[in-house]
Amino acid sequence: MINIDDLKYENGLIQAIAQDNTTKEVLMCAFMNKEALRKTIETGIVHYWSRSRGKLWKKGESSGHLQTVKEMYIDCDMDAVLLMIEQEGGACHTGYRSCFYRNMEGKITGEKVFDPEDVY
Repeated sequence: MINIDDLKYENGLIQAIAQDNTTKEVLMCAFMNKEALRKTIETGIVHYWSRSRGKLWKKGESSGHLQTVKEMYIDCDMDAVLLMIEQEGGACHTGYRSCFYRNMEGKITGEKVFDPEDVY
């Protein structure tokens, strides 16, 4: 097993990409610190570090839209984590299944799966 202390963190954080284990759709990217990574490994539920709130958070803590880990990968430079997950509900706080719900022209291409006003 790779020691999480050997990963390359920038300012204490490592990039984490969440991808649906079944459809292979990229759902979101966020950051993890060592504590978030440890909790994710220990519980099987994804935890991230919120830069805007300055705190650890369990994905789905308030919405109920949990991310359950199926597999985890580290990239070749050991500075990014790929989380193959099972997503309950939507991954995006705006109500879409994926945070990547629009293209570069601004056209919405993703599926809205919940109303944020009903959840937050």
